[in-house]
Amino acid sequence: MEPAQMVSHNGLLRVQLVVERRQVDLGGRKVWALTYNGSYMPPTLRIRPGDKLDLAMKNTLNEDTNLHLHGLHVSPSGNADNIFIHIHPGETFHYSYQFPKTLRAGTYWYHPHPHLTSAPQVAGGMSGILIVDGLQQYLPANLRNITEHVIALKDFQVQGDEVRTKDLHIGSPTNRTVNGQLNPTIRIRPGETQLWRLANVSANIYYKVHLQGQRFHVIAHDGTPVDRIWAGDSLLLAAGARFDVLVQGGPAGRTQLQTLPYTTGPGGNSFPQATLATLVSEGGSASPAPLPTSSFAPDVDLSHAPIAVRRSVVFSENKDSTKYYINGKQFDPNRVDIRAKLNTVEEWTVRNVSDEEHSFHVHTNHFQLMSINGRPHHGHGLQDVASVPANGQFVIRMKFKNYTGKTVLHCHILNHEDAGMMAVLEIVK
Repeated sequence: MEPAQMVSHNGLLRVQLVVERRQVDLGGRKVWALTYNGSYMPPTLRIRPGDKLDLAMKNTLNEDTNLHLHGLHVSPSGNADNIFIHIHPGETFHYSYQFPKTLRAGTYWYHPHPHLTSAPQVAGGMSGILIVDGLQQYLPANLRNITEHVIALKDFQVQGDEVRTKDLHIGSPTNRTVNGQLNPTIRIRPGETQLWRLANVSANIYYKVHLQGQRFHVIAHDGTPVDRIWAGDSLLLAAGARFDVLVQGGPAGRTQLQTLPYTTGPGGNSFPQATLATLVSEGGSASPAPLPTSSFAPDVDLSHAPIAVRRSVVFSENKDSTKYYINGKQFDPNRVDIRAKLNTVEEWTVRNVSDEEHSFHVHTNHFQLMSINGRPHHGHGLQDVASVPANGQFVIRMKFKNYTGKTVLHCHILNHEDAGMMAVLEIVK
């Protein structure tokens, strides 16, 4: 069930990713998909803080592509996490990333980011997991070597003998997979504690994940360890979001991992309930380990930070939902929309004047979600994705650390990003 892994050694991970359209087996049928290294569920890249990643990307498609390391705090310039790069058909491009030693442990992902074709390329299959090791250091000694599972959530629509990439309709019926498989089996012993890495690596849709009779104990959100573990019966993963959670095996038997019905507003989409995977609890029982309830990872709190600038960021769309805007403008890679100063903290009020939720995402730096529709929010850590309510707003605070250069903020519903809902953020000294 698990994707293959490519793991760094002695501070270096060297990877070649070949972008290729090829036939894959999805749900028992052969379909044409867009792949990395020939797989609909490509290898998981596994690094540690302070590592270097050398990545050669070979593009065999008949259109441009590129690569974004979603959520990673790394330079947005040069040959690093630069989404303004175009890798043309037939070209191989060499990316080089030097990660800081302060990189936060947790689950991230990688995917293409070429404007106008991000949604079709991700929907076609181009998305994979990236793990920054180190979460276990915050767990009690008896939980540091527990079994972990990647739970990569991606969906596909089929048209003829291929995964649909053109004329994508977000609300159309779709096939929801875990690691590219329809309803796979996950095994656990009664009472056993496991670490699950839940990641929404789909192009457009939301997941409201629920495990029958169980609670998820959240230890990291969007690649940031929480300062205090919290529990939920269900977790909403807006497009691009991730949660690292502890799960404990129940009595012997079978349990469904589900996505519950969710609607993104009167002008949005309704996603029906579906079974994602089946959890089978079997084998010798273990006494459930007590889970930490006090502080977990070091606290990161911007609530008392001096604010250098306050800004308003407005998400909107036209009446027939064919064009999307940030502050009344469609994306232009040659225009700087926001200029922020390195080593300062800004407070942004993100307003949504449309009738559907949007999945707000910013590159390079994480943010703290302060309030939603005027109500204080305590998320116990930073994040890089947050769903802004239909006809609502939230307030975030963000510190610009370590890196200067041009980067972006956008809606991570990639249909919306491709249709203009992206803006250029330049971080300057």
